[in-house]
This record gives sequence, C-alpha cells and structure tokens, in this order.
Amino acid sequence: MARKTMSGLYERNGIWHIDKVVRGSRLQESTGTSEREEAEQYLVHRLEKLRQEKVYGVRQVRTWREAATRFLVEFKDQTSISLSALHIEQLDPYIGDLPITHIDDGTLAQFIKDRQTPGKTVTGKVKPGVSNRTVNIALQRVVRILNLCHRKWRDAEKRPWLESVPMIRMLDEKVSSRKPYPLSWEEQSVLFAELPAHLQRMSLFKVNTGCREQEVCKLRWDWEIYVPELETSVFLVPANFGGRNALSGVKNGEDRLVVLNGVAKSIIDKQRGQSEEWVFPYDGTAMHRMNDSAWKKARIRAGRIWQEKYLRPALPGFVSIRVHDLKHTFGRRLRAAGVTLEDRKALLGHKNGSITSHYSTAELGQLIDAANKASTTDSRGPALTVLRRKTG
Repeated sequence: MARKTMSGLYERNGIWHIDKVVRGSRLQESTGTSEREEAEQYLVHRLEKLRQEKVYGVRQVRTWREAATRFLVEFKDQTSISLSALHIEQLDPYIGDLPITHIDDGTLAQFIKDRQTPGKTVTGKVKPGVSNRTVNIALQRVVRILNLCHRKWRDAEKRPWLESVPMIRMLDEKVSSRKPYPLSWEEQSVLFAELPAHLQRMSLFKVNTGCREQEVCKLRWDWEIYVPELETSVFLVPANFGGRNALSGVKNGEDRLVVLNGVAKSIIDKQRGQSEEWVFPYDGTAMHRMNDSAWKKARIRAGRIWQEKYLRPALPGFVSIRVHDLKHTFGRRLRAAGVTLEDRKALLGHKNGSITSHYSTAELGQLIDAANKASTTDSRGPALTVLRRKTG
C-alpha cells in the first residue's frame, strides 16, 4: 500500500518548502531539507507549535501604563475619573513601564514612601506627606485596574490580560486619619468672627443645614422650591449638579433636600438679589471652594484669639478646623437635641431609602422643627458637651 503524503509541501531547487493555510493564517517557509520524510516531520513540528501557541500561547506583555490608559479611556464618564487620573499620573514614574505581572507591594513600596515623606513644591514651599487615606486611594486604583486586567479585558485569543491579581496591602488609616471636630458654640463664635463676610455667611448656612462644601458653593436659585403651606422654602439639589467638576454631584447619588431652619432662612433672604443664578456668588460667579487661604488664615487667628480670651491654648482640632467639620457640628447638635436618627439622615443628606422629592408638607414641617433645634443657643436649648482629651 502506497504511503500517504502530507499536503502543504512543495519542492523548489531541491529543498522542500511549506505553503499551507493553518487556522485561517497562511504558513510559508522553507523546511531546510531536501528529504521529503524529514520535511514532513518538520511540518508536523511547526503545526504542533502553532496549535500550542493558539491554545496555550504566552500572553502579550502589557505594561501598567497601557492598562492605566485603557482604564482612563474606558471610564472617562465616571464621576471620579479626574481624581483617578491624578493618582495614575503620580504612580506612572514608579510603575509606568513595568509589566502588569510585576505590580505588587514591592514595586509600590517606593511610591508609598515618597508620598508619605514631606517635600518641596515647585514654588519652594514644604509640602507635608500625605495621609494613609490618600495613599490608599491611589492603591485602590491599582487594585481596580489589575482586577479589570484579570476579570474583564481579553486579548485576541480571549485570554485575560492578567492570570491572577496579587494582594495589595492597604495602609492603616486609623493611624493618620483626622477625627471629626464638631465646634462648640464658643469656638464657632470666635472662628466665624474672623472669617470674611462671604465665608461667614456660607459657614453659618452650612452649620445650620449640614450641606457639603460644594452644595453650598454651587447652590442655585432655580433649585429653590416654595412651600406655601409652611410659608417657607426648601432647596432640592440635583444629584448630578456638578460640584468641583462637571461630573461631580451629590455624594450618595440622590437628589439632596436642603431644609432651612430659622438661621438658614434668614441667610437665604439676605442673599436675594445678589445674583440671578448663584445663592452665594463671589465676584459674580460661584466659588470653587470654601477651604481657601482666607479660611486657613482665619482659623490661625481664631486660635490666637481663643488663647488670649480663655488663657489656654486652643485645641489642635480647632486651629486646624476643616470646612467639613461644620457638617459634623450640625449632625452632633441634632443628636444632642434628641432628633431621631431617621430625621438626622434626611437633614444631613445621608442615603436612607427615602425619595427626597416626595416629602409631604407635614414631613417637611417636622424636619424644619428638627433643624431649628440645632440652632438654639440660649438656656432652653440642649447642652452640647464634647469630650476632648487635654493637650500635653
């Protein structure tokens, strides 16, 4: 019986060559031999190698920069994409050229060390090292992108970019995190007296409504809703109102009901007529942030005045008071006044399952009464005692 020969071989100038279509691709090369049997063995070897490459082939080496770039493009509409881009930019000098298979605690160690170490800015000022929380935000972006490489992104052969995701250790945030610092009435009086007029009004509104910084800065008149039955108004901040950038909005992703107690309402009434668009305009437009140089200088002055007035140093939390602490102050005063947890969540804009645009008049009246309890400053109001450790 005649021996069956393999197809795909032809002889040219005494040497056998391959010309064969394999899995949709054309294989053309010389076998390097003049012997038919040896050429067939070589062809078998090449076909097996191509099959293994097709099924078990080595993945294309992807760099961190390639993966990070795909993330920025694919998630460009994400609310926090600008923050992600900032952290990715900071990571790039350390791991940008590394293969994604080499990203682990060891390759991230220098980035973490440098971020935590104080250094000089381009203007020559000394910049303090960032907190563990800030470092963790960057590390979370690393884990997010590596997870996408493993679980979502595939090469041409439907293989994942990354076989497995390493364990990236997060830093202990409790070590460096700054605790909330609710103001006492005395501290509020001293601090607010040092603020410029526009910040004073915004701060007084914030400490009586529990709004976040950007909800105050970008508050618009067309969000005001008059409630005739109560002879007052409320504000309904859209979930995607913008904030510091166009993709920002209310933190919990829901419309934010802002209830006005007596103090907040008086501030709103005084702001009318200053701008057709913004409730708290500055130089004709909305402020970018309250936590600016004027705020920081005011809290330093307030610390000095506190020591002169009370003959004891101001607590560290007071001299480094943050704008967000005004929200904590409102929440603490509501709690001290006995306001229920459900009402506190509604007043502070926390997610509690309620649809803020569906409150009844009676419910709004109840929330206004609760908010007014946080503005009581005389002897009829609840005592607010904040337990704080003495400084050494």
